[in-house]
Amino acid sequence: MYRRHAILLYKSSVNQSVISILVNKGSWCIDMASKHFDIQPVAGRIGAEIVGVDLSTNLSDDIISDIRKTLVQYKVIFFRGQHQLDADGQVAFARRFGEVTTAHPTVPSLAEHPEVLDLDYGRTVARANNWHTDVTFVDRPPLGSILRAIVIPPIGGDTVWANSVTAYEDLPAHLRNLADQLWAVHSNAYDYAAAAVDVPENIRAYRDVFTSTVYETLHPVVRIHPESGERGLFIGGFVRRFKGLSSTESSDILRLLQSYVTRLENTVRWRWQVGDVAFWDNRATQHYAIDDYGNQPRRVQRVTIVGDVPVSIDGKRSEAIKGDSSNYNRSLVTA
Repeated sequence: MYRRHAILLYKSSVNQSVISILVNKGSWCIDMASKHFDIQPVAGRIGAEIVGVDLSTNLSDDIISDIRKTLVQYKVIFFRGQHQLDADGQVAFARRFGEVTTAHPTVPSLAEHPEVLDLDYGRTVARANNWHTDVTFVDRPPLGSILRAIVIPPIGGDTVWANSVTAYEDLPAHLRNLADQLWAVHSNAYDYAAAAVDVPENIRAYRDVFTSTVYETLHPVVRIHPESGERGLFIGGFVRRFKGLSSTESSDILRLLQSYVTRLENTVRWRWQVGDVAFWDNRATQHYAIDDYGNQPRRVQRVTIVGDVPVSIDGKRSEAIKGDSSNYNRSLVTA
């Protein structure tokens, strides 16, 4: 279980970097801060703001490397005041961390920007007010997502992220052993029996687009992070059932495991400002966009980075059941 009881700061005379020594329930772990920017943790278990970086510039490889290390450690990182960053710059920044995906497997992209998903909530009925990890219904979910705030309501519209690694660490031993053995079917298909009641026509039309190609993938419930080696719960809103279990059993176990992910201790809440950028590790987080802003305008744009095939604790890889995601994960290279 992850507990921060004390923080001691030292200054290295060799490289002028700061070493944070964190006491974690009887053990010490050492974090090296970057000499290129300031790192300001936002919450105890997840989230940090990076201060002193202009994402619209041509950042050095050393800075990109430090940003990546910070992302892996804090799971979601925030950059305030990136007003010079446009859609092209957002895509260029994302490409420093790997190939980028198309905007979405089924939802159309921003015009002339096939990599950008334009989430203009003043013009769409869709809301992301459910706990989820992005695009887990394909066999290679994104490594990470980069979200840029364009229009933000004066009140409301925050986003909350949860740390699925500390959620796994919080599980009692018997639940952890159960989770280690489970595999889940993820899909973008809705439960139409439940969704058929009093659904407005515009929402029904959006769902038709979202499910225009149906995907199903079998993922391990506990995946190994390919960079940190950490174990984390890999579940969320696209889970439809657990392999070998009934729908009732699946629903009950999912609810139980999700309750550990969404504990307030495992979360961070970000109050958006225009020009903010959030970058989260999709392999180790879930998130929830709070729908509390009524009909006020809210517009953000997302770019996602091609990820790997999740691997279970015993080395088995996720398997696609339905739908070909190769077009979504294809390499998009500008001329």
